[in-house]
Amino acid sequence: MVRVRVDWRSSCSFVGTILKWLSVPLCLPAVVALLYAEPLVPFAVTIAVTFVLGLGLENLTEERTLGHREAFLMVALTWFSIALIGAIPFVTAGRGAVAYPVNALFESTSGITTTGATVITDFEIHAQSIMLWRQLIQWLGGLGILVLATAVLSELGVGGAQLMETETRTRDVHKLTPRIEETARLLSSLYVGLTVLQMALFYGLHHAGFAPNMTLFDAVAHPLTTVSTSGFSPQPLSIGAFSPAIQWVTIPFMALGATSFILLYFTLQGDTSRLRQSEEFRFYVSLLALFTIVVSILLVNDPDFDGTIEATLRHAAFQVVSIMTTTGYATVDFNVWSAAAKHMLFICMFIGGMAGSTTCSIKTLRWLVVIKAFRRDLFTATHPSVIRPVWLSGDAVDEESVRSIYAYTLISLVIFAAATVFLVLDASRVGPDIGEFDAMGAAAATFLNIGPGFGVAGPFGSYEPFSDSAKLAMVVLMWVGRIEILPVLVLLTPAYWRT
Repeated sequence: MVRVRVDWRSSCSFVGTILKWLSVPLCLPAVVALLYAEPLVPFAVTIAVTFVLGLGLENLTEERTLGHREAFLMVALTWFSIALIGAIPFVTAGRGAVAYPVNALFESTSGITTTGATVITDFEIHAQSIMLWRQLIQWLGGLGILVLATAVLSELGVGGAQLMETETRTRDVHKLTPRIEETARLLSSLYVGLTVLQMALFYGLHHAGFAPNMTLFDAVAHPLTTVSTSGFSPQPLSIGAFSPAIQWVTIPFMALGATSFILLYFTLQGDTSRLRQSEEFRFYVSLLALFTIVVSILLVNDPDFDGTIEATLRHAAFQVVSIMTTTGYATVDFNVWSAAAKHMLFICMFIGGMAGSTTCSIKTLRWLVVIKAFRRDLFTATHPSVIRPVWLSGDAVDEESVRSIYAYTLISLVIFAAATVFLVLDASRVGPDIGEFDAMGAAAATFLNIGPGFGVAGPFGSYEPFSDSAKLAMVVLMWVGRIEILPVLVLLTPAYWRT
């Protein structure tokens, strides 16, 4: 008889605690439903299911332990279970494309993984409370991954935690304070503060006359999915529905959401040395500037793009920051841009923001190490007797971390390639009619948690035309990509369960 070495009851018990407390933020859209005289049933049902299920799972065991094995299972189950719970209001509301269970699961998974890919095309028929839940679940997903990355994944060696210690000059990134609870509270306060600040700026611009169509609901809804680098919008035209002033203000908040919150914390404490000494931060900002300049030049030379210098720079900067930070907002339909400009945005999808942020994708920290390690390998190829470590912000990176980053980057590219092939084959079988580049965009946008792709899944488009099989595959891609692959792959190994 094979003995299972994982205390799955403890893992499920911790998941139950999280689900039990999820019923609290569900009360917010319920209150909005009452204020707008909208149906309360979708949220009453979800709150009841969430609380009862959470309480039941929490009581599976009295003595809970969270070792490495249990933590891997807890992380994977948490994101998947919240995605299932998050779909309930869409189905029970019974309106539009998201009333269909597969679409509801897609939308909910896209929300909690902060992807921002949507199946909604009929925005106007949905209740304000449903649209707020759609925004709120992304905000919760951004906060959740931020706390998880510093409090749990760092313990498991996931998310580049060892290198975050080098870059932030912090010995233990998961111990900014002596207790995990205090660390979570500290990061949450910073996260909430940035969100509230953006809300105030948005509504202030409205009252000052710079954003006449920015309602109070929009001023609350959009910041929920900006700092969280998520990208859902209750408007079919995304941020393009608002004035240039709103678009300019949104850019720095997307960039901040993709900046290491550990560095932001120390900077707000008056210690700017960590930010100035961080090679990753300089690399991140340099890439944002470089791609903005390149895309601006391409738009200026595009005969089909007609815009002033300010509009050209604004659209280029916005789309580059939005895609690279994996936010996924849009100010224009970049589907109609030149092939060169679209390919620049496609490259941005694979970069991501900094480690220790709410962003997804491969992340700048890994790319920085890959570039440095490759340059080192080229040098040692002609000087085999020389021992030359990879240096990051003045410290040597251990070879195990270098190998792990090489492996993670390779696995990411392999999964992306396999997903592209699947989407192409599936589209040829049941539709929609998409080209290879559109399939590549959809695969990258879901696996790397970007949101909008190209073609039918473009910034003002929808993933609704894809088949159920394709949407379910993309649900898995979003889930795997959000928790950085390793927790899911570990669960698939027999050694994890038996030895």
